Amino acid sequence: MLNLLSTSTVPQTKCSSVRLSDSEQPKVLVVDDHPSSRMTAVALLSVEGYEVLEAESGPAALECVVEANPDLILLDVMMPGMDGYEVCRRLKQDEQTRLIPVVFITALNDRRSRIMGIEAGGDDFLTKPFDRLELSARVKSLVGQKRLNEDLDHAEQVLFSMARSVESRDPDTGDHCERLLALGKSFGEFIQLSRHEIRDLIWGAYLHDIGKIGIPDAVLLKAGKLTPEEWEIMKQHVLIGEKICQPMRTLAGVIPIIRHHHERWDGSGYPDNLVGDEIPYLAQVFQCIDIYDALTSERPYKKAFTSAEALQIMAEETGKGWRNPQLFQQFSEFISSKQEKEPSCRCAPIQNS
Repeated sequence: MLNLLSTSTVPQTKCSSVRLSDSEQPKVLVVDDHPSSRMTAVALLSVEGYEVLEAESGPAALECVVEANPDLILLDVMMPGMDGYEVCRRLKQDEQTRLIPVVFITALNDRRSRIMGIEAGGDDFLTKPFDRLELSARVKSLVGQKRLNEDLDHAEQVLFSMARSVESRDPDTGDHCERLLALGKSFGEFIQLSRHEIRDLIWGAYLHDIGKIGIPDAVLLKAGKLTPEEWEIMKQHVLIGEKICQPMRTLAGVIPIIRHHHERWDGSGYPDNLVGDEIPYLAQVFQCIDIYDALTSERPYKKAFTSAEALQIMAEETGKGWRNPQLFQQFSEFISSKQEKEPSCRCAPIQNS
């Protein structure tokens, strides 16, 4: 977490609040160095039933946010010492406070302030003097949106926790997800994927096998070869994973990876026997890094192959028609370029920042 209080001018005065009802009421923090302006906003919000917090400076606002975790911040732009833009930037850069909506208070028709506010990460703008109906509508809308975002954020965290629990069921996979994350990010950048596509690859690294949570241990952890019946059960993990993640709209780009990362270029994969470019492109990309990591990692039933050996095996599989030849060529060039930069490293995992 970023240190929101990294300043020597933090005032001793704690943030003050006007409490109107129980703690379930949404909290709004009003930040303004002019008491009269704060008083106006407090009066208008009080009528609407909000719990209102006050801060007279940027440092005091940051301290108040840490203490009270407000649902929304009304933030004056021009304040001595630390202006509103800097306060907003710090809040939006912090994982713990990035979802709190920030509404900048600007002068009428102050276009420059609005542009700077957008660049700082502000969510909306209000002009002085406040219009009561406009203030009420904007605050209500943004508080509701914040709570929806928090619900989505919590749901995603639950899914990622489930995915890690799946990985921990099989101690032989080690840090498979972390390695896929690092490899996916690097390869995605190498083939110039968009920022959103790279994000989907990274999320796919964690969630691609989440469906294994529905596979019995007797099948998932079996030391020997699976029977045909057991193999049919194992193949269901991609469908189970898709069902788990389907309700999350933010995972729309990850779901094709979850469902299709075991398809083959010639149609002999599962679950849908897709052929060639019928296979979603990100699923093809992910498959390259997934197979490479499996080959270069030690398992109870196999040694860890070298990079050269792994690429040779993947080349043979591409020759059989299992892989996209053009994509495999790009992946092979990527691994070669990576090894040239790190001659003593066999694609060691990069720590996720």
